[in-house]
Amino acid sequence: MPVVLVANPKGGVGKSTLATNIAGYFASRGHAVLLGDIDRQQSSRLWLGLRTPAAREIRTWEASEDGNVVRPPRGTTHAVIDTPAGLHGSRLKEVVPLADKVLVPLQPSIFDIYATRDFLDKLLANRHLGKTQVGVVGMRVDGRTLAAERLREFVAGLGVPVLGELRDTQNYVQLAARGLTLFDIAPGRVQRDLEQWEPIRQWLEA
Repeated sequence: MPVVLVANPKGGVGKSTLATNIAGYFASRGHAVLLGDIDRQQSSRLWLGLRTPAAREIRTWEASEDGNVVRPPRGTTHAVIDTPAGLHGSRLKEVVPLADKVLVPLQPSIFDIYATRDFLDKLLANRHLGKTQVGVVGMRVDGRTLAAERLREFVAGLGVPVLGELRDTQNYVQLAARGLTLFDIAPGRVQRDLEQWEPIRQWLEA
């Protein structure tokens, strides 16, 4: 069962936006999807509560009282785990072995860049990483800005694939308010955003 972990110790970088849309993508492909949330804020769990019954089903991957993710139920084919800010140390080492892929969202600010650099160094040095693949996604990126250029210069030396840049758009905000993703609505309404997701989708399916 493919498990995708969305992680970055910096708060507010778009982890829940990325995690919910990955789950929505898997569901759109007809997979039996679980969305786990080990963040105390439970943003992804709240999002699931807003999801209309008419949308493709995404089930909750329950965590135990101590925050550990429990074994998924039978019939599950794909899973996504949303993680909290401040994920590091022993907690990071606990969740990484669960994942086949780790996706790290990154915003184009100097604070996010330095926080993510340190996190990626620790992640890639984690002896539990094994064959787990790691990728980076630029979040809320305006490609015309100096900040975006600085982001590209930074990620060029990371040693991990940079899968793409997602623009800052109200599409994500408005869809999230209804428990929906880009992959739940008519493609023509979000064509530009779906095009930005194409390399991410290819990496998820590889």
